[in-house]
Amino acid sequence: MFPEVAPNAVEPEGVVIPAEPEPAELVTGKRASTSSFAVVARAVRHSPSAMTGLIILVVLILIALLAPLIAPYNVNVQVGKPFTHPSGGHLLGLDDGGYDVFSLLMWGLRVSLLVGFAATFVASGVGSVVGIVAGYFGGAWDSVLMRITDYFLVIPALPLMISVADIWGPSLFHTIVVIGVLSWTVTALVVRAQARTVKERVYVKRERSIGASHRWVISHHVLPQLVPLIVANTVLNISYAIFLETALAFLGLGDPNLVSLGTMIQHAFLASAVVQGAWWAIVPPGVLVAVIILACSLFGRAIEDAFNPRLRAANLGARSFTRIRVSKDTS
Repeated sequence: MFPEVAPNAVEPEGVVIPAEPEPAELVTGKRASTSSFAVVARAVRHSPSAMTGLIILVVLILIALLAPLIAPYNVNVQVGKPFTHPSGGHLLGLDDGGYDVFSLLMWGLRVSLLVGFAATFVASGVGSVVGIVAGYFGGAWDSVLMRITDYFLVIPALPLMISVADIWGPSLFHTIVVIGVLSWTVTALVVRAQARTVKERVYVKRERSIGASHRWVISHHVLPQLVPLIVANTVLNISYAIFLETALAFLGLGDPNLVSLGTMIQHAFLASAVVQGAWWAIVPPGVLVAVIILACSLFGRAIEDAFNPRLRAANLGARSFTRIRVSKDTS
């Protein structure tokens, strides 16, 4: 039997015995990206709240997509007297213009989800680029970009959005751009922190030492490690974007030619629906906004708990709090 030789040990003859190579997934950093869907599926499967949030989101998205086909009435055609009570023909009654509220909800959900997803996509894109550049390159890039981020953080978001939207004028495109451009700061901070951690890992330093370009390292090592966190943060930001769209539309800064949940609340409020007792014109869109925010929060928190190692290590995730509470109750 030959004696065991430690990795990278040098024998008397001067021959270096190389250490056992690292697994491919550790060298390339691709394991996190390839197993992201499996991690999400496992987190949702083991979390009833996450499953509930996902089911609600899927149902709402299907309703929004199929609104032109399943809406019982044309939202541009008056079908009765203003503020008609709910009945068998009109499940949620009619609004101040005599339009079916149930049909308006479907079309309003369609516009609100479009704004929420599009604005979140813009915010995630801007925040991811800023966070990766600041976290990976550091130095002057980090200082300049983080100072800009700090300026956006200290400025009240909603008043600034109201001012910009009022200057640009009411438009669906303007609403998406305003919400997206002014909502990227949290994503930038999260991505920057993780990018600084990833760039210090052994396999990343090894790639840089053998001459790999920054573009190669970012695309093959840094970005795959950041995708899960970006996805989790994006899901959470969708609810925030929909809330902001509702607020802007309620203040009259939304597109007047489109029906959204915010414009439904605005029209009902201006027509004194509360004073006239027409709760069906103002309560359903508000409840639907709350349901969307709740569903995004339930699903997004589960993804964040599954992908954020700091939450798991410190027992700060939602599931960890649940386990701690159950253990205390049973003890």
